[in-house]
Amino acid sequence: MSVSQRSLLLVGLAFLAGAFSSPYIMDAITAEDVRGAALLAGLSYTPQEIDSTMSGVADNQSSYLANRATALPNSLPPAFQFQPLLPDFQPAIPDIAFHFQPDVSATLPANRKALAYYGIAQLAGLIKTKQITSEELTRFFIARLKEHNPTVNCVVTMTEELAIGQARQADQELASGQYRGILHGIPYGIKDMFATRNYPTTYGAAPYKDQVLDYDATVVRKLREAGAVLVAKLSLGELAMGDTWFGGKTRNPWDTNAGSSGSSAGPAAAVSAGLLPFAIGSETLGSIVSPSTVCGTTGLRPSFGRVSRYGAMALSWTMDKIGPICRSAEDCAMVFQYIHGPDGKDLSLASFPFYYPKAIKPANIKIGYTKSEFERSYPFKQQDSITLKLLEQLGFQLVPIEFPASPKIDFIVSVEGAAAFDELTTSNRDELLAQQMKRSWPNIFRTARFVPAVEYIKANRIRTQLQYDVHQLFDKVDLIVHPSWASSGLRISNYTGHPALVMPNGFNNGKPTSITFMGQLYQEGLLLRVAEACQQAADFHQQHPAAFQ
Repeated sequence: MSVSQRSLLLVGLAFLAGAFSSPYIMDAITAEDVRGAALLAGLSYTPQEIDSTMSGVADNQSSYLANRATALPNSLPPAFQFQPLLPDFQPAIPDIAFHFQPDVSATLPANRKALAYYGIAQLAGLIKTKQITSEELTRFFIARLKEHNPTVNCVVTMTEELAIGQARQADQELASGQYRGILHGIPYGIKDMFATRNYPTTYGAAPYKDQVLDYDATVVRKLREAGAVLVAKLSLGELAMGDTWFGGKTRNPWDTNAGSSGSSAGPAAAVSAGLLPFAIGSETLGSIVSPSTVCGTTGLRPSFGRVSRYGAMALSWTMDKIGPICRSAEDCAMVFQYIHGPDGKDLSLASFPFYYPKAIKPANIKIGYTKSEFERSYPFKQQDSITLKLLEQLGFQLVPIEFPASPKIDFIVSVEGAAAFDELTTSNRDELLAQQMKRSWPNIFRTARFVPAVEYIKANRIRTQLQYDVHQLFDKVDLIVHPSWASSGLRISNYTGHPALVMPNGFNNGKPTSITFMGQLYQEGLLLRVAEACQQAADFHQQHPAAFQ
C-alpha cells in the first residue's frame, strides 16, 4: 500500500470518528473508510463483514456528533473510577493520631536571606515563638519571588493581596491563642492547574490563560484551613506536559540555561531556588518525579485516591495524583498530613489514616531493590550505588527483586487526555498551544482518537493484572527502591497507583541526581520515614544552588 493510500486511510478513520470540524464536510461513509479503520486497528474484514457494519458505524458517528453538542467542563469526570485496591487486600495502617511540632529552638538568622532554606518546622518555630510574624515571612518570600522570577520564570500569577490577608489573619489568630498547626502562617505556592477563587487558573496554556474558576480546589481549601498562606500560582508545562508554558520555559535553578523539566516545573524550581518553603504539584506519569530530580527537591507522589483532585485540571481520571514538593521528606509529611483524605467530592478517594511512625527499626524493614536495573550502566549509577550502601549501613534489609514487564499501555493517558480536552481538538483551538511538535498535546490528542474503545478497555484489564503482579512483590518487602529514570518503576507505579518518594542523592556534572522509593498502597508514612532516615544520614537535600543563596 502506498503512502498516499495510507494517508487516505487515516483521513477515513478520522472521518468515521467525526474528528473533523469546520471547514470539513461530512460525506456518506464508504466501505473504504471502514476497511481503513479496521486496518489501523490491526483487523482484516471481508467485504461482506464491512457491508454489515456500515450502517452501525454510521449510527455511531451520528451519536458522536450529537454528543459533541453537549458542553462538558474539564471538571466533569466519566462514570467510572480506577481503584488501586484489589479485592483481597486491605492495608494495615494504625489509626494513631500524630501531629508534627514546630521547632521552638529555631532562632532568627542574623542574615535574613538564610530564611529561604529553613525547613517548615524551623519557620513554624519562629512564628510560634513570635520571633517573626507570618506577614513578615510572607513579604520575605514575595520579595524573593519578584527578585528571582525573571531568571527562573516559575510564577504565572502572584496572589499577593490574598497572601497578605491570610498572613495577617494567621498573626491575629496566634495573638489570640489560636494555633492551627505546623503550617500556620507558612507561605506556599501551587501549580496553576488548581482552581483558586478570584485568580486565573491557566493550565499553563494560552487557550485558558484568562480562565477564572469561581471556587477553590479542595487542596487550596484544606491548606487555608491549616493556616498556610498562598503566595503564588506556579508554572506548569502547558496542559501538564514539560516545562514550557505560554509565558516561556521555566528554568532549572542549578543551571538556568536548562529547563526545570515538568510538568510540575514551577513548584520544583521555586522550592529549589528557595523562593517558597513548599509547593503543591501533581503527577500523571512523572510530573513530580522528573522536575524534583532535575531541581534537587524532594517530592511525594501519594497513592492514587489519597488527595482530592476536586478543582484540579483533569488530564487522566484514572492516573492523576496530587502531592507536595518540598526540600525534605519530613516537610513532605507535614504537608501531606493536611491535604490527604476524602472530601465528599472526589469519589476516587479512599478513607485510610496517615500514620507516620515516630521511630523505625531498620533491621525489621525489608527494602526490595531492582537488582538488574541497578547493575546496568546508566547516568546515576554511581550515586545510586552509594545510596544502596547507605541503606545497608543504616541496617535495612536489602532484598533483590525484579519488576514485572512494563506493558505498552501509555495510550491510556493519551485517550483520557483527548477526552478531557475534546473541545480543544474539535474546535481547532489546539492551534493556540505553544508546543506544536510531533509529540506535543495537539498531535497526541489527534492520534488518541484512532485508539479503539476495545483496545482502551483491554489496556485497563492488562493494568489490573499488573496490579496483582506488583501486589505480589509487596508480599516479600515493605518498600522498593529503584532508579528514578532508568527504571520501569516510574511507569509501573503510576499505572498501579502506588506511592513514591523521590529525593536527591548526589550530583552529576554539577546537577542533582535522585533516587526513588516506592511504597505499599496508602503506606506513605513508612515511605516518608525511611526516606527521612536516609536524608538524616546524608545532606544532599540541604545543598542549594549557589546563585540563589
